[in-house]
Amino acid sequence: MPNSTTEDSVAVPLLPSLRRATNSTSQVAIVGANVCPIESLDYEIAENDFFKQDWRGRSKVEIFQYVFMKWLLCFCIGIIVSLIGFANNLAVENLAGVKFVVTSNMMITGRFAMGFVVFSVTNLILTLFASVITAFVAPAAAGSGIPEVKAYLNGVDAPEIFSLRTLIIKIIGNISAVSASLLIGKAGPMVHTGACVASILGQGGSKRYRLTWRWLRFFKNDRDRRDLVTCGAAAGIAASFRAPVGGVLFALEEMSSWWRSALLWRIFFSTAVVAIVLRALIDVCLSGKCGLFGKGGLIMFDVYSENASYHLGDVLPVLLLGVVGGILGSLYNFLLDKVLRAYNYIYELGVTWKILLACAISIFTSCLLFGLPFLASCQPCPVDALEECPTIGRSGNFKKYQCPPGHYNDLASLIFNTNDDAIKNLFSKNTDFEFHYFSVLVFFVTCFFLSIFSYGIVAPAGLFVPVIVTGASYGRFVGMLLGSNSNLNHGLFAVLGAASFLGGTMRMTVSTCVILLELTNNLLLLPMMMVVLLISKTVADGFNANIYNLIMKLKGFPYLYSHAEPYMRQLLVGDVVTGPLQVFNGIEKVETIVHVLKTTNHNGFPVVDGPPLAAAPVLHGLILRPHILTLLKKRVFMPSPVACDSNTLAQFKAEEFAKKGSGRSDKIEDVELSEEELNMYLDLHPFSNASPYTVVETMSLAKALILFREVGIRHLLVIPKTSNRPPVVGILTRHDFMPEHILGLHPSVSRSKWKRLRIRLPFLS
Repeated sequence: MPNSTTEDSVAVPLLPSLRRATNSTSQVAIVGANVCPIESLDYEIAENDFFKQDWRGRSKVEIFQYVFMKWLLCFCIGIIVSLIGFANNLAVENLAGVKFVVTSNMMITGRFAMGFVVFSVTNLILTLFASVITAFVAPAAAGSGIPEVKAYLNGVDAPEIFSLRTLIIKIIGNISAVSASLLIGKAGPMVHTGACVASILGQGGSKRYRLTWRWLRFFKNDRDRRDLVTCGAAAGIAASFRAPVGGVLFALEEMSSWWRSALLWRIFFSTAVVAIVLRALIDVCLSGKCGLFGKGGLIMFDVYSENASYHLGDVLPVLLLGVVGGILGSLYNFLLDKVLRAYNYIYELGVTWKILLACAISIFTSCLLFGLPFLASCQPCPVDALEECPTIGRSGNFKKYQCPPGHYNDLASLIFNTNDDAIKNLFSKNTDFEFHYFSVLVFFVTCFFLSIFSYGIVAPAGLFVPVIVTGASYGRFVGMLLGSNSNLNHGLFAVLGAASFLGGTMRMTVSTCVILLELTNNLLLLPMMMVVLLISKTVADGFNANIYNLIMKLKGFPYLYSHAEPYMRQLLVGDVVTGPLQVFNGIEKVETIVHVLKTTNHNGFPVVDGPPLAAAPVLHGLILRPHILTLLKKRVFMPSPVACDSNTLAQFKAEEFAKKGSGRSDKIEDVELSEEELNMYLDLHPFSNASPYTVVETMSLAKALILFREVGIRHLLVIPKTSNRPPVVGILTRHDFMPEHILGLHPSVSRSKWKRLRIRLPFLS
C-alpha cells in the first residue's frame, strides 16, 4: 500500500513547520498575513467546586441580567455592524465615484493620457495606503477574515484576530483597497468586522486601549463569546447584501460548527436589526444627502424585478450552466491555491515585498481597466433606452468613454466601474442587446484572473463580490450564446451564472440561494436557482474542496470537519495517543507545579488521587493552566499536604477565573515565588473539573472525533480498558485528529482509495 503522506500540494500547508507528519505542542498558523501561534478554545464549562458555588450563589435578578445582556448585545451588534456596513458603502461609492467622474471628465475633453495618470496614481496611492497600514499596524486584518472566523468558531484561537486594532484597520483598509478598483469585495471583511465587534463587546471592551465597560463583563467563557461571534458574522453578511435571512443561513451553513435553536433566534434578531437600520439609512440617501452614494452599493436588491417566465425547455440550458459553473469554480479554487502559494514564497522575503506586490497588482489592474475598453467598438445608443445615453458621470449602462456623441462603450460600462455597479448592469432587465459577445467575454476573463491575483495581497480583501461579478458575466455570456433558443433573458442568465459560480467556488447552496433572492427581490427565480446551485456544487465537489476550506488548509488552521475520514474507523484512540503525559496529584507541591508549567506548553493536566486519599490511583478531574496560574498568583498555599477549607474559595471571585480576551493569556514567567513558597503545597481539588469527558482507549478514532467536535472540547481524556494500569493513558487534543499527525504515526493507512470512493459516493461525507 503506498504511503499516503505524499499528497497533492493542495493538501500541504504553506508553513514548513506544518508539513511534518508528527504532532507538536507548539502550533502556528498564518493569521491574516503573519505567522502566529494558535491555541485551541474550550467550549466545555469547567464544573469544579468553585464554579458550582458561584452558580448557586446567583440570584434570580443576576440570572435575568445574564439572559437580558445576551439579547442586548445582539441588538448592539446589529446596530454597530449596520452602521459600519453603511459607512463602508458610503465611503467606497464616494471615493471611487469621484475618481471615475474626474477621469471620465478628462476623457470627454480628449485628455486620455492625463486621465490614465490620475486614475492609476489614485489607485496606487489607495492600494499603498491599505497595504502599509495592514502590514505594519494589523497584519491579522489581511484577507477576507472568513477563514480565521470560521476556524475560531470551530475552536481555534489566534492573537489579534478580534482586537480593536484589527477592527479599525479592517474597516479603513478595505475601504481604501476597494476604492482602488482592485477586484476584491467588501462582504468577507464585513464578516470579520462583525465578528470583531461581537468579540470586543463580549469581553467587555478592549483593555489595552482602556476602553472597557464593567456592565458588559458577563460572558466569562468561550461558549458565550462563540455565540456572539456567530451573531457578528451573520450580521456582517446581512449588512453587506441587505440580506438578513441570508446572513442567518450563511452563519449556519458555512461558518458555525455548533448550532442550537436559542442561538438561531438571537442571530435572526441581530440580522433583523441590521435590515431595519440599513433601510432607514438608505431612505435618507435616496433623497440625495449622501453624495454619490444612493445609486450603487447596497442598492442592488431590486436590480432584477421583472417577472421571470420559463418553460421545461429552459431546464437544459440551466443544467449546462450549473455543470460549467462547477467546473469553472473548481478551476478557480485550484488556481487561487497556486497563486497564494506563490505569494507566500514572495512574502517570506519581508514586508517590503508584500507592499511591492500589492503596488504591482494595482498598476497592472489600472492598466487593464483603463486600456481594455479601447478594444471594444463604440455602439450607437438605443432609441428606446430607459436611461440617458451616453451616461455622463459614474453610473449607468451607457458609458461614453472614448466614443463620439450618440454612442457608448459597453465594455467600459462593465469594467470601468465599481463592482456593485457592474453587477447591477449585468443583472438588469431589458438589456439583451446592450452588451456584445466580445465585451462580456473580455470582462469575464479579466474578472476571473484579476480576482485571483488580487485576493492574496496584504490588504483586507473579500472574495464574495468578485465571484458574483465573474459568475454574472459568465452567465450573461451563456445567455447571449443561446439567444432566441431560450425564453430566459440575459439578466436572468447573469443571476443564475452568479449562483452557479458561487456554488462552484464556495459550495454553499441554501445561504447563497437566499442571498441572491434577497438581492434580486424575486422569488420566481427560486426553482432555477436551486437546480443550478445543487448541480454546480456537486460537480465542483468532485475536484476539490470549497475555497475557504482550502485557504484554512493553506494557512495551517487545525480545522475539524463534521465528518470523520473513513480511515479513522480503522484506528483506535490508543493508536494516536502520544506522550509523555504530565499528571498532578490532588495536593501537589508548588515547586513541582511550577517546573511542569515551565517545561511544557500543555493547557490541561489530569489530577489524580493516590494514597492516602484513595486506596489506588484514581482520576479526580482535569485542571487548566490558566486556573493554576490564578492560584499561584493568589498564593493559596499550605505548609503541609492537607486539603484546603471553605475559606480558601471565599478568597476568589468569578472574574479571576474568567476567560481572558482573544489571544491574551497569563504566563508562568510572570509569577515570582520565594524558596519558601516553592516548598509549600497547593490543593487542586476545588478548582479541577471533576467531570471531564473521557473515552476508553479501545474506542474508534472516528467516534472520538465526532464527540470531540460536537461537544466543543479542548481535552479528551483517554482511560485504560483494564484497572491494573494508571487511571489516565493520555489526552487527545485537536492536533491529535489532524491527518498529518495520524498518518505520520501510521503511514500504512492510505487515504487515496477513500478519497476516490467519497468522490463517487458523496454521502460517505
